[in-house]
Amino acid sequence: MYSETTHSIRVTVEPMYLEEQSSPSNNHYVWAYHVRIENTGGDTVQLLTRHWKITDSLGRVQEVRSAGVVGEQPVLPPGQAFEYTSGTPLPTPSGIMVGSYGMAAEDGQRFDVAIPAFSLDSPHQPVQLN
Repeated sequence: MYSETTHSIRVTVEPMYLEEQSSPSNNHYVWAYHVRIENTGGDTVQLLTRHWKITDSLGRVQEVRSAGVVGEQPVLPPGQAFEYTSGTPLPTPSGIMVGSYGMAAEDGQRFDVAIPAFSLDSPHQPVQLN
C-alpha cells in the first residue's frame, strides 16, 4: 500500500495485478487500483479533478485528466472518506503511476492533493539482480 497526506487529505492506493484480464503473449497487462481519500482536517472539501501520469517500463508516459473520479466529485466533510476502484492497462509487464486531485475548500479556495507514486508490477516482469 502507498499513502501520502497533503493539506490534511490522506490518499492511500493499493494496486493489484489482474491476471485474468491480462494477456502477456499479446503484451497486454492490466491492473486495478483501490484508492481511499480521507479528510483528516477540519474543513469540508470537494474533489473536482484528477490528473494521472502513467509510465510503462519503456518510459512511455500517458497523461489522463478529467473531472472527478469514477463519474463522481465527492464532498468530504471532516473525518469522512471516499473509496473507489479503477484500473489501467499497459503494453509492458510493469510501470508506475502518480498524480494529483484538484480539490476545493468550502470557501472556494482550490488546492492540489498528491496521489503517491505506486508501482504496477506483474509476475511476468523479469527479475533483475544488481
